[in-house]
Amino acid sequence: MIKERICRDLYEEIERLERSVVELEEEIIELKAQLRMKTDELNRLAIENANLRHKLEMQKKTHERMVELLKKMKFPVIFLGEEE
Repeated sequence: MIKERICRDLYEEIERLERSVVELEEEIIELKAQLRMKTDELNRLAIENANLRHKLEMQKKTHERMVELLKKMKFPVIFLGEEE
């Protein structure tokens, strides 16, 4: 009788632990998926950031070239809000 009770308790504990392991494995899978999504988002944002920085640099260079061209042409231009 005691042996059966102990064995039943042990089997129940084993089943509980197995359910916990399955739940943890499912949670790990979900967390890995979330990590992949965040990593993809981070990579997309890094690429977008690099593209925007490049566009900004190109616009600055274009602006500088236009200013220099207008100065060489002695075209009367007033720049507002700039240091030049």
